[in-house]
Amino acid sequence: MKFTIITVSFNPGEKLKKTLRSVTEQTFADYEVIVKDGGSTDGSTDFLQKMESPRIRLLSGKDAGIYDAMNRAVEQAAGEYVLFLNCGDVLADAGVLERAAAVIDQTQAASGQKPRVFYGDTLGEKNGVTIASAPRITGFTCYRNIPCHQSCFYSTGLCREKPYDLQYRIRADYDHFLWCFYQRGAEFIHLGFCVSAYEGGGYSESRENRRRDRQEHRQITEHYMKKAELWRYRGAMALTLAPLRRAMAENRVFAGAYHWLKDNLYHRKK
Repeated sequence: MKFTIITVSFNPGEKLKKTLRSVTEQTFADYEVIVKDGGSTDGSTDFLQKMESPRIRLLSGKDAGIYDAMNRAVEQAAGEYVLFLNCGDVLADAGVLERAAAVIDQTQAASGQKPRVFYGDTLGEKNGVTIASAPRITGFTCYRNIPCHQSCFYSTGLCREKPYDLQYRIRADYDHFLWCFYQRGAEFIHLGFCVSAYEGGGYSESRENRRRDRQEHRQITEHYMKKAELWRYRGAMALTLAPLRRAMAENRVFAGAYHWLKDNLYHRKK
């Protein structure tokens, strides 16, 4: 099987249906969906029991949070590659899995099987913009701005070899990405198209969690990166006015122009 799509849910309301609909409407059929539900009481998973779809499995039971739920789902994954879609997020269009499979097959035919992460761009629904991912992953990319988690297809073995570290409440996926790059030596390949549409407003984006987000970022980067490397990246961020750029990227007025410019700069680097 080519893909396992994992969606973690807990009282998601209608968002679960929205996410699963974007998967079941795909033109590519070689996939499975694992819904790891933490014990919802809002009836949001009832329809899954009536669907009786061989492609959709419901794993229900208490867990220790989103990353623990993701780890448990990965243990049951039969796909060659794993994609995590949060409730409310969707695949960008009906051809995403078909195009991703074509790139993966072409890559494997040319250079064989190895641990890989295939990643693409993301549609930001909150501001209606395309969030371009870097065409090449570097150490600075890892420090500054990795691709959205919902737009990354991971070799399943990478997720099994290092489960998400539950000490990180917000950035366990970031920790895993840096482990893939710095320690596992995985190959990162840009797909060249939008993979998902990101709803926004996630756990890490609330004001009370931004401080913890910064703390975890510092802890993780200091674990994987050397001191000289960190000083270079921090200096580059300061010189390029990173706080101002982030504010523009998140502002409804300036977001479109900012992401358009970033996308064009990335294409010049290819």
